[in-house]
Amino acid sequence: MLVHNRAGRRCAWALFAVLFVPLFALPLLVILTASFSTHWSGAFPSGPTTAHYAAAVRGESLRALTTSLVTALTASVLALTVGTWAALAAAAMRARSIARKVLDGLFVLPVAVPSVVVGLAVLVAYSQPPLLLNGTRWIVILAHTILVTAFAYQSVSAAVLRLDPMCEQAAASLGARPSYVLLRVRLPLLLPSLNAAAGLCFALSMGELSATMMLYPPDWLPLPVLVFTATDRGSLFTGSALAVVLMAATLLVLLAVSRVRTKASYR
Repeated sequence: MLVHNRAGRRCAWALFAVLFVPLFALPLLVILTASFSTHWSGAFPSGPTTAHYAAAVRGESLRALTTSLVTALTASVLALTVGTWAALAAAAMRARSIARKVLDGLFVLPVAVPSVVVGLAVLVAYSQPPLLLNGTRWIVILAHTILVTAFAYQSVSAAVLRLDPMCEQAAASLGARPSYVLLRVRLPLLLPSLNAAAGLCFALSMGELSATMMLYPPDWLPLPVLVFTATDRGSLFTGSALAVVLMAATLLVLLAVSRVRTKASYR
């Protein structure tokens, strides 16, 4: 820690506990407890059961989880591809050029407005020919991609600025083509940042609800929508179990991404 005094460290840890427990740990603990309960009429839940989890990993719930995973993975790959390409293109521009400012503004715009506005814009734009996506899974994936591309662009842009140009210049001086420099020098150096950006995009897509509620077709129901509909009907315990499953699936994927990032950092 940056606090070297023992009393100061104790105060910092105490402040952390006071802020972390009621704001973060306690709500998650309540959801976890409710997922194993059938009643909650007093201060503590009652009727311990695992039936909610049995229902959460089969049938409609399992299909919703699969839908969320496919949507998040596809949107993350698309966002990382577009965001990386745009970040590399922006790095080649002058920092104060108008084109650079316009590019930055376009990629930051989706996070500067509410996600429900993005969902409405996608719905209006792709509900008529020639590109009719309304009623298909692709409109949901497109909306998620638009929402998370900004984070991929910002993460990769920050990493590109920290790259040592000497590596690229050395490769070019040895006769390497620009494509070879990009694939064998720049991208490997950016790999830890790319993995971090992919994990962030995946986590954000897994939890996206506002735009998804406006766009999802009946045959492409993501798990956050199912959590919302369950709690909206009053099935709080079932919704809690679904939320825990959603959180666990997201954490498992992020753990796998962090392992890749850790190995890449040693290269």
